[in-house]
Amino acid sequence: MAKTRNPSWNARTVAVHGGTRRSQYGEVSEALYLTQGFVYPTAEAAEARFVKSGDDEFIYARYGNPTNRMFEDRIAAIEGTEDAFACTSGMAAVNGALMALLKAGDHVVASRALFGSCLYVLEDVLGRFGVEITLVDGTDNAAWDAAIRPDTRAVFLEAISNPTLEVIDLAHVVSVAHANDALVVVDNAMATPTFSYAARLGADLVVYSTTKHVDGQGRMLGGVICGSRALIRGPIEAYLKHTGGAINPFAAWTHLKGLETMDLRVRAQAAAALQVAEALQGHEKLGQVRYPQLPSHPQHAIAMQQAESGGTVLALEIKGGKQAAFRFLNALQIILISNNFADAKSIATHPATTTHQRLPQAQKDQLGISDGLIRLSIGLEDPRDLLADIQGALAAI
Repeated sequence: MAKTRNPSWNARTVAVHGGTRRSQYGEVSEALYLTQGFVYPTAEAAEARFVKSGDDEFIYARYGNPTNRMFEDRIAAIEGTEDAFACTSGMAAVNGALMALLKAGDHVVASRALFGSCLYVLEDVLGRFGVEITLVDGTDNAAWDAAIRPDTRAVFLEAISNPTLEVIDLAHVVSVAHANDALVVVDNAMATPTFSYAARLGADLVVYSTTKHVDGQGRMLGGVICGSRALIRGPIEAYLKHTGGAINPFAAWTHLKGLETMDLRVRAQAAAALQVAEALQGHEKLGQVRYPQLPSHPQHAIAMQQAESGGTVLALEIKGGKQAAFRFLNALQIILISNNFADAKSIATHPATTTHQRLPQAQKDQLGISDGLIRLSIGLEDPRDLLADIQGALAAI
């Protein structure tokens, strides 16, 4: 049976014990249920379960699984929402949240600074099915005010944008959206579950790529949608269970193990990210160092008002464009060249030629994704070693 959560528990305790379901054997580590289906004692019991399933009653792994449910309960408790649905990947969660809520003729307002795949879902997929999309400068409150209409069905944004680290005034956006009866869907991957403020400020659905900080060790893809029970067990579950977006139980189990150490890992990574960002400010070969906790960040005040940390990722503008950026990347000794972020290993990414390469040049220019931009995800290495590695790579330009 599920373990009842004490409401006085703090987040780190919830991350270790929340949502635990133990079998008759009383195992300490959460059980991994690798099964596609479940057995019923009688035909009448099968009929009853298909009519209405209880919290600890399951039908088919695409609909639910005890391991998956433990993970969903635990991350919902950490996020501060009533429920959650775990998905195969972060993009499955983004797609599922939007597709479950929208239909032809609906209007969506979204920040223009989004991950390339999120823009694809909005503009190519939803646009193809007759959903009207309006993109705005997410950092401009007046732009949200002008774009959100009485017929707007949903608002979508990244709390901290990938890869340029724009920070949106979420309380303002939620206020305007809700005044027009629009739902607010927040992609919170860069803000991290540890420092999340989306649910507290009124977001209706909070989406994560749990590949990032939750797993956080380069092992498993995953995603999750957190929100009210009415939305999660209503349109979200209905869409995902019929279209096959549920997470694999083994990935859910590794995520449960990841949650046990997530708070410790993310806080250490965020502290190191700030240390690296502060040390690199003013470097002669950098046009800009962007990190929300730096006073030089354009949205520093609102970033600090919303969260205690700027997360685990910073952005560097290398002087000299693509050629200089590639020299920098190729000279790194510790930091890996890859396209993920929020891993235990530090990762450097050149967005213009990888994660955001499909965007037209005009759109890259508008978003600030220049040929010299490097997204730097700080891992669990000693920050002194990371700084030495970065400074050595800068010297090689």
